[in-house]
Amino acid sequence: MTRFSFSLTAALLAALPLLSGCDKLGFGAKQSNALGNRPDLDCIIANDFYAVHFSAYIQPEKTDNAADAKAAFVPFCQQIPRAGKMFFTADLIDRDIRATPIGVKLVEVEKTGQQPPNDIREIRTVAEFPAKLYPRGAVEAQADVDKTGDYVLYFLIGDAIEEDDKFRVPLEVGVAPAGAQPPLVLIGGSVGGLLLAGFGVWFFLRKRKPSPPSEGQEN
Repeated sequence: MTRFSFSLTAALLAALPLLSGCDKLGFGAKQSNALGNRPDLDCIIANDFYAVHFSAYIQPEKTDNAADAKAAFVPFCQQIPRAGKMFFTADLIDRDIRATPIGVKLVEVEKTGQQPPNDIREIRTVAEFPAKLYPRGAVEAQADVDKTGDYVLYFLIGDAIEEDDKFRVPLEVGVAPAGAQPPLVLIGGSVGGLLLAGFGVWFFLRKRKPSPPSEGQEN
């Protein structure tokens, strides 16, 4: 009975990595949010004075065979997996700045390793939009990003004289969103964990198995 109970417990423990992998692959009750493709993307970016709900979208490639092209649009935060035509939206949390003109500028940058605001060096302006009012609080812009790298999306509030009024959203293009793992990695890890756990059960039972009596030993 003890050996049976141990074997059952070990089998359940061995199944845990596999169940965890299934959940990350989307077979569980709730699909993983690691890739950013979820309707409840909670990407809030803020400085000392302003805060926005931010989302970035990539236009589907021409090779995308999806039946509904619109369904291929998924929101990302600050890590975007590839270059391409991008659409940006920022919902202004502070209602007061909805009465202030806001300009938008996307700039390719290079990191310097220094402290802000000198932590980046601007390389080129990718797209720029003149300041205007957004009374509904939804700032929208688009740009053709032709290569991977580091970018900053500026929201220039008012005259943008003060550094804090140059609200910036750092972007990494060509980087998988944090926490994203290829399905094969998840499957491999789950199967590997199951095999290791099974080997542990076999080794334990083998060690507990009594040795046969040697010749001449009394029963």
